[in-house]
Amino acid sequence: MSDNTPQRPDGLNDTPGMQPRVQVEPTPAHPADATQVNKTTEMPGAGAHAAEHAAGHAAPHTETVSRTVVKTKTKGFPIFLSSLAGLAVGAVLVIALVMTGALNIDRGGSVTAATPDSTTQSIKIDAEDTTLAETVAAKALPSVVSISTEIASSGMGDSSSASSGNIGSGVILDTDGNILTNNHVVEGATSIVVTLDDGSSFEAELVGADSSSDLAVIKLTNADGASLTPIEIGDSDDLSVGEWVMAIGSPFGNEQSVSTGIVSALYRSTALSSTSGTSIYANMIQTDAAINPGNSGGALVNDQGELIGINSVIESYSGSSSGVGFAIPVNYAKNIADQIIAGKTPVHSYLGVTLTSVNAWNARQNNLAVDSGAYVNEVVADGPAAQAGIQQGDIITAVNGEAITSADGLIIAIREHEVGEKVTLTVMRGTEEQQVEVTLGSDEALQAEQQDATEGNGSGGNNMTEEQFLQYLQELMGGGMR
Repeated sequence: MSDNTPQRPDGLNDTPGMQPRVQVEPTPAHPADATQVNKTTEMPGAGAHAAEHAAGHAAPHTETVSRTVVKTKTKGFPIFLSSLAGLAVGAVLVIALVMTGALNIDRGGSVTAATPDSTTQSIKIDAEDTTLAETVAAKALPSVVSISTEIASSGMGDSSSASSGNIGSGVILDTDGNILTNNHVVEGATSIVVTLDDGSSFEAELVGADSSSDLAVIKLTNADGASLTPIEIGDSDDLSVGEWVMAIGSPFGNEQSVSTGIVSALYRSTALSSTSGTSIYANMIQTDAAINPGNSGGALVNDQGELIGINSVIESYSGSSSGVGFAIPVNYAKNIADQIIAGKTPVHSYLGVTLTSVNAWNARQNNLAVDSGAYVNEVVADGPAAQAGIQQGDIITAVNGEAITSADGLIIAIREHEVGEKVTLTVMRGTEEQQVEVTLGSDEALQAEQQDATEGNGSGGNNMTEEQFLQYLQELMGGGMR
């Protein structure tokens, strides 16, 4: 992605450039006169959800949803041969799914999908024809919602026509109504409406957001009777390239849509500017499952129907799916969400240095021992780097054995670790290579300082020049590009 300029698209009508763009997956906008989206999409089993909602069940609760999945059969073979072949294929499919752990079949021929809050789905299946995709979709769809927002405009004229909005997706975290999504889906929203899998709609309020990681949590209001199925959380650290995945969301406002693919790559990282600052996307999951505008904040699940990522970014010539989409790993996203729900300010790892990228030209000009890495211009007094013994003039060339070739590479690598975690930096001091262990600190104080500075001068991230943006990115992690 080094040859492309990371950018956020202006909308769905962007003119394609000559190079693919790395961008935050855009969200479709409401028509100017729209004040609320309340769209009902009929889904299998929606009647059961609606009946439970009308009965006024309060969370937490135990939910039983029956879904029968049957494909249309072909009639090209004699009845006996067709039945025999169907039984054989069905048996192979069921055995394969059971062996992979995707199905937990009881004696009644149902799939039981348990959630962390003791909410269960009992999904009846036709063992002869059901596929893995159908089973995973039946389990995960009730935990994914569509989000529509209204954003007040500062333009002149009638306020009813001076508004816009976004459409995105989210995942249900608990039976209290907390929903995880992308910050860019709900940023600046004056109203938020959430549509559940059963078609019912509820208003929601912002619990908190972290623009630096492009994550936010919203919560349903007045939703005591809502039938909520929290998503089952997986482990994004256990992923392997080639694994089967499914993306669930509302592409172009088409609620409860699924697409399948594989994990194309792991540990993709980039940084993008936004109106509220800089979002750093570290260790993202790359997938070829179709991700389009409106999928933002939606779920990327594995073959167990477990959440492994939050769909957020695409790389595309057109701004729509080109088979190169990215999701924020769930282990990182859930950690940020937990901090927000607990009422804390999300914090990020902090090293406490100012940096310059080392390349072949400045290495030759300054007689440096290496021609790539992150050169330490200054060390923040009493910061994590200073306490570990990092000195001005050191060149950091690796973090935990992973090569670092530039200043921004070091920043993203540090963000991949948690506050309080110990990392080993490979440092060139003159011509001598050393290993230095650093306990990473928190950027909470730095965030407060920069927020005060932003409010004081009245400037916003949307007024930054490219140079100011790079400066801000470096300072956000404890350094400044020079």
